[in-house]
Amino acid sequence: MVFTLEDRLGKQCLLLPFLLLAAWKVGSGQLHYSVPEEAKHGTFVGRIAQDLGLELAELVPRLFRMASKNHEDLLEVNLQNGILFVNSRIDREELCGRSAECSIHLEVIVDRPLQVFHVDVEVRDINDNPPLFPAEEQRVLIYESRLPDSVFPLEGASDADVGSNSVLTYKLSSSEYFGLDVKINSDDNKQIGLILRKSLDRENAPAHNLFLTATDGGKPELTGSVHLLVTVLDVNDNAPTFEQPEYEVRIFENADNGTTVIRLNASDRDEGANGAISYSFNSLVAAMVIDHFSIDRNTGEIVIRGNLDFEQVNLYKIRVDATDKGHPPMAGHCTVLVRILDKNDNVPEITLTSLSLTAGKSTLVCSSAVGSWSYSQQRRQRVCSGEGPPKMDLMAFSPSLSPCPVMGRAENQALNEDHDAKVSEFS
Repeated sequence: MVFTLEDRLGKQCLLLPFLLLAAWKVGSGQLHYSVPEEAKHGTFVGRIAQDLGLELAELVPRLFRMASKNHEDLLEVNLQNGILFVNSRIDREELCGRSAECSIHLEVIVDRPLQVFHVDVEVRDINDNPPLFPAEEQRVLIYESRLPDSVFPLEGASDADVGSNSVLTYKLSSSEYFGLDVKINSDDNKQIGLILRKSLDRENAPAHNLFLTATDGGKPELTGSVHLLVTVLDVNDNAPTFEQPEYEVRIFENADNGTTVIRLNASDRDEGANGAISYSFNSLVAAMVIDHFSIDRNTGEIVIRGNLDFEQVNLYKIRVDATDKGHPPMAGHCTVLVRILDKNDNVPEITLTSLSLTAGKSTLVCSSAVGSWSYSQQRRQRVCSGEGPPKMDLMAFSPSLSPCPVMGRAENQALNEDHDAKVSEFS
């Protein structure tokens, strides 16, 4: 059989991979080293040549070298003595994330004959990362009606380290209203929350400022904290209240329609719709109140809407409600006493206090006082008229006295002014 040059070369090419594989197997070995992350440049890692049994004198002739697929710059080997050292900063979290294992894989190669050795360098975690919360502040909204032992979830912290360096414990700042609730879920992760220890009252304390601290298990331990702003939301638990339960107002009977009687003011400790107030007369007020007064729903101003008359009604008792717009609404109450003052709107009259049935000319008949219909509601009758000045009508309480002709009338006499009446001839 005759072989050409091409056939011989082809067979040699086929044999080359098998020869290389055999050489690798014969010379292959694996070394393990470890180095802490963040080690400084030049930090010793291991004696590769010595650990592989290579003579230092043959390192250069045999082209001793190291190769790494992705991290050639992190570690370096001295080609003269075969010592492996740190070349640049190693960040375990950047290199491997949160993986429990983190190693740098290297290949050490020598020629004559060809040998390939595998070196694994474990990067050990150090506690160089403090716990971090997602934000500097967490806001928690809680209705003031929530019952004690209610739990409100919080965002926990995370730690980029691994192992015990990432095991977190939590502590809450001192508070009489809140405690910390910590539970471990199926993934061995901690779920944290605020637990309500005491009933809230927005009107007394609308907000609570707390601090949550997370501490890792490293040596030395590192901490991180977050500000918790608890805002207490309002519920309609306060009724409107007036400044006083009863008001008294005096107003003259001749006051015009639209005259302000009083402007009421109520307050509500709630907020929003729960604290918005409207005013109204109570549903049980008398009809005469509605006929003579009105109230503005928004301002609480009571004004006159009808003519007042002291002689008919001199006191109005008005009950006013202040109702908020919560669900359900709550109401407060007060009473307004409106006293009507008399005006001189009735003609004066004379009331006899004594009377002589027989008398001569110029004889004193009686002593009287000028009165008016608005001063007394007693029934009076005119009994006679006397000469002036001023001329006046004499009045008597007894309806049995016969009236006499009217000779004149005293106009605009002051109340309770005393007069003496004498008998004179009538024409």
